Amino acid sequence: MTTHLVWLRNDLRINDNLALHAACRDSDAKVIALYLSTPEQWQQHDMSPKQAAFIHASLLEVQSALAERGIPLHYQACHAFSDSIDALAEFCEKQKVDQLFYNYQYEVNERQRDARAEKRLDDAGVICQGFDDSLLLPPGSVQSGDRSMYKVFTPFSKAFVRRLQQSLPECVPAPKPREGSPLKVTPIPAFDYPTEAFDEDLFPAGEAAALKRLRHFATKPVIDYPAKRDLPALDATSRLSVYLATGVLSPRQCLHRVLHEHPDALDNSRAFTWLNELIWREFYRHLLVAYPALCRHQPFIDWTRNVEWQRNDAHFDAWKAGRTGYPIVDAAMRQMKALGWMHNRLRMITASFLVKDLLIDWREGERYFMQQLLDGDLAANNGGWQWAASTGTDAAPYFRIFNPTTQGERFDEKGDFIRHYLPELADVPDSDIHQPHVWAEKHHKKLDYPAPIVDHKAARKKTLDAFERAKSAA
Repeated sequence: MTTHLVWLRNDLRINDNLALHAACRDSDAKVIALYLSTPEQWQQHDMSPKQAAFIHASLLEVQSALAERGIPLHYQACHAFSDSIDALAEFCEKQKVDQLFYNYQYEVNERQRDARAEKRLDDAGVICQGFDDSLLLPPGSVQSGDRSMYKVFTPFSKAFVRRLQQSLPECVPAPKPREGSPLKVTPIPAFDYPTEAFDEDLFPAGEAAALKRLRHFATKPVIDYPAKRDLPALDATSRLSVYLATGVLSPRQCLHRVLHEHPDALDNSRAFTWLNELIWREFYRHLLVAYPALCRHQPFIDWTRNVEWQRNDAHFDAWKAGRTGYPIVDAAMRQMKALGWMHNRLRMITASFLVKDLLIDWREGERYFMQQLLDGDLAANNGGWQWAASTGTDAAPYFRIFNPTTQGERFDEKGDFIRHYLPELADVPDSDIHQPHVWAEKHHKKLDYPAPIVDHKAARKKTLDAFERAKSAA
């Protein structure tokens, strides 16, 4: 009997899993699955303890769903990617595997691991087949007129939509139950990695929960999304990023579900605003493949290497702790600390504050976010940080600097979001919530809240000067 192995990584689902679907095509083949944990590698990649807990919980769900269909999920703990190759080769030999099926990952270390694994298995006579599963369109398939990767998002998005309008990527069904199903399950043991509890009401683990959330969001919330998405006090975003980052949900499922509810979603309807966020996600992944240096913390715009970043541990610690004296920044940082998730508008505000107000290297912020985020994803996180720092592709000109006070006034006018995370400002009136110290001074009140650690106007000038010097030195 032929044995097919599915090597699961960041694709923890049975629906619309291209590698799993291909492995199950032959009804006579024996199909088994394998997951290899690599805690040492995760440490190097700054995986957050919350994300590790979420992955483990989702892995248990997929183990149970596979067992229902007669597919055993084997598990082995390794250290890093290098010894996971040995573990994979030994497993294939022991299980007499004929073919390996897996879904591509696009980060540099992952691609190197997969290339080495393929060579090793090829030498051992195992046929390997990889799939572009975590994207709507494969990297390199959306190119500008001169056959190169787009460096600016808007023309990329337009070209991307044209491709989708010509033909949509298909979703594939979950495998049918196989002989011997259902199987008994011994739950996969805990990872040898720090874990932290995550909010299971907001982010329930597993595929069934992800699909339920998607179905709900794709009805009316996706239509309301353009008007409400920038208001952090409202629950107006999809909260699907964690499922996409860990592969519990595929972007194809998202696209098809939205199109099912709103057939005109690609034609610049209100539903398109959210689909365009999916295309941003694709853009950053396509960029990683075209410019692998982005995986190695290099700026996209070369001259920005010359920026003289400040090393100020007290400022950095205040930013991390949500004690900068700017309420919208602090509330956002505390939201991330509490949930391992931050509203997208707030990610832009807090990143801009670190880089443009405190002049701290964007890579420090990028690393800290990965260490905290439940939905940590190298491509999206790096893309967002380089956008905020004006070092990346499609970067806002470096003279675009968010004013944290006016951003708060605009997107959390009455301070509902701020008060939720900064209870020490509960008594400050709505009209003064964005500058509480001015109010406290005026009314002779004492606040248990720090004064602003920098003056925005002076910090802005300092940053502009630093970028000007860097550009002149190039």
